[in-house]
Amino acid sequence: MLNKPRGLVTTRRDERGRGTVYDCLEGAGLPWVGPVGRLDQASEGLLLFSNDSAWAAGVTAPGGGLRKRYHVQIDRIPDEPLLLRLRAGIEDRGELLSARAVDVLRQGTRTAWLEIVLVEGRNRQIRRMLAACGVEVLRLVRVAIGPLQLGDLARGSWRHLTADEVAMLRQGSA
Repeated sequence: MLNKPRGLVTTRRDERGRGTVYDCLEGAGLPWVGPVGRLDQASEGLLLFSNDSAWAAGVTAPGGGLRKRYHVQIDRIPDEPLLLRLRAGIEDRGELLSARAVDVLRQGTRTAWLEIVLVEGRNRQIRRMLAACGVEVLRLVRVAIGPLQLGDLARGSWRHLTADEVAMLRQGSA
C-alpha cells in the first residue's frame, strides 16, 4: 500500500513527463506490481499495488462490496439540502452516481471536510457528484479500502500488506 501524494498520475509511464506513483516505489526492489484501482492526479491517499490479478480484480469489482472511504475538503459549509442531494445520488452524463454515506467530519468558517463512502467507484465520481452541485473539491484523500486504513503512513511512503490484511481484503471482496 502506498500513500499517494497529490500530483502523481496512476500509471507506469506518462507521455507528458509527469511524475507517476512508481516514482515512490523506485529502488524498492519489488517485483512487477500494478495499481489496484486508481486515484486521479489531484487525489491522494491509499493506493494498493499487486501482482495478483485475481486478487486485484476482487478488490476493485463493482459488486465486491468493499467500501472505499474518502475525506473530502470542499469550498463551502454544506447545508442540509446539499447533503440530502448527495445522499440521494446525482445523475451525471447518463450515470447515477451514488454514495453509501455522506457525513460532515468538521467545518471551519469557509470550508468543510466530508466523509464520503463509496461501494462502487466510477471515474472521478466524487468530483463529478460535487461539481454537479456547484461545489469545488479542494482536497480528496482516500483513507480506507474495506478494513484497511491508511493510518499514519507518511505521504509518498509505502509498506507491504500483512498476510492478515491481504486475507481481509480477499474476504471482503468475496
